[in-house]
Amino acid sequence: MMTLLPAVVLVELFTSQGCSSCPPADGLLAKLAEDPNVIVLSEHVDYWDYLGWKDPFSSPVFSERQGNYSRRFALRGPYTPQMIVDGTEEFVGSDAGQARRSILRAMKTAKLEIAVQRAGERIRIEAPAKGELWIATVQHSGTAAVPRGENAGRNLRHVAIVRNLQRMKGFTADLPAPAAGTRLVAFLQEKGQGRILGAVAVPDR
Repeated sequence: MMTLLPAVVLVELFTSQGCSSCPPADGLLAKLAEDPNVIVLSEHVDYWDYLGWKDPFSSPVFSERQGNYSRRFALRGPYTPQMIVDGTEEFVGSDAGQARRSILRAMKTAKLEIAVQRAGERIRIEAPAKGELWIATVQHSGTAAVPRGENAGRNLRHVAIVRNLQRMKGFTADLPAPAAGTRLVAFLQEKGQGRILGAVAVPDR
């Protein structure tokens, strides 16, 4: 039997250090991260890197993921900053009012339980066999001095920086415990990057 839990909401922010509109969204994500009922992920896209500053946290994996969302939401194309709440709503990532309204709506939907067991330096994650299981390795925070591009001369701070994201072939995972300064986030998502069915954060210790 699947166990339903009070909703924990997953908030994804697609951002870039090369985008002058992104720092306010990065700041909003940090505020949202203070809510114990919200799990945030900062996913740095790489399509801004051509401006002469390569975002050290960027990856084509996140650009591809955002592109999938763009097609699903029938958008003209990806943009930054973009915030996705529980895989069901998208909007400009610096819009604090919209973020809070979307989160409150998402909290009304119960979530499936994802079980986490720690044995020494190993983590075992078990999820109901529904949708797809994703595992993210998340760095708590990071800063960078940006010498070029639209944010030249600024010192930027980010939270919940996704360093690795992978889709599991099944619904269990046996992984090394996260290193200091990082944590694992596991989430179940409907196929086609649909609704988030459940999410859990695994602290480093």
